[in-house]
Amino acid sequence: MVLNILLILLGFIVVLWGADRFTDGACGLARKFRVSELVIGLTVVALGTSLPEFMVSFMSVLLGSSDMSVGNIIGSNVFNILIITGMSAVLTTLAVDKYLLYRDIPLCLAVSVLLVLFSFTGSTITRWEGILLVVFFLCYLYVAYRVAMKDRKASAPSVQAQETDDTPCCKKKKEDTTWYLLLLILIGIAALVIGARLLVDNAASVARAWGISESVIGLTILAAGTSLPELATSLVAARKGSSALALGNVIGSNIFNIAFVIGICSSILPMKVTEISIIDWTALVGSVVLTWLTAYTCRKLSRWEGLILVFCYIAFIMLLLSR
Repeated sequence: MVLNILLILLGFIVVLWGADRFTDGACGLARKFRVSELVIGLTVVALGTSLPEFMVSFMSVLLGSSDMSVGNIIGSNVFNILIITGMSAVLTTLAVDKYLLYRDIPLCLAVSVLLVLFSFTGSTITRWEGILLVVFFLCYLYVAYRVAMKDRKASAPSVQAQETDDTPCCKKKKEDTTWYLLLLILIGIAALVIGARLLVDNAASVARAWGISESVIGLTILAAGTSLPELATSLVAARKGSSALALGNVIGSNIFNIAFVIGICSSILPMKVTEISIIDWTALVGSVVLTWLTAYTCRKLSRWEGLILVFCYIAFIMLLLSR
């Protein structure tokens, strides 16, 4: 038990360290390629921090535990949008980019509703439905790519002007090569995955020792544990003033979890969904709607709105425990 607790603490340290490296690398890459932090957050950061969800869900499907796979994604997405967004807003008021407000959050809501509809038609996510989710994800990446190219063209004149300025600041930027920034991102991802695994495994061991059931572990500890990379990355980004990266990471991760993770898993093996309750589906869709509505207030998420999101997650956990 003592060893488990020490490993949990070590996991926290590794996750936070990895998040710091990952955020620095992602922000540096965004500046170097003249791409907005929002696009980097929605793509590179979101995909990297969602690796634990993908591995857990993929292995669950291969082992015949489709409900665990879908439950992990639902729990992770609810945790992402309520706890991570909420805690980031509590840490500092988050400015909401117009693209996030009018494009990415609605797309996140659309893919969440699509998953609910697929799950209620025969209680199975079929192969063609999984392929449709993957196509949705590829289209989303294409849109993100087009936005990135648009940002790059728009920022080209200012960047060319900077390159002619032989100042110490410019020289310092040139030291951060693309390979160095990519290395930071890879090191950060590795640390996030390793740290999250340490936390999940040892927290689950402690929970079992205290008599907590496996189903509750899966819906709470496992879901929250696989979302720790997103949590650490968004909190570090928020602390550094990168609101777009913090929010983009959450929304991008949620879209990735459903469209890519469940899409790939169900394309390989149809996923039976029988043990997910109406409360879980309502939490999945309702959390996105709630965040969307709060984001409309002056196009920002204030500290008190962040607290509302956190309290909603606590209420969801209480419902799970009572069930």
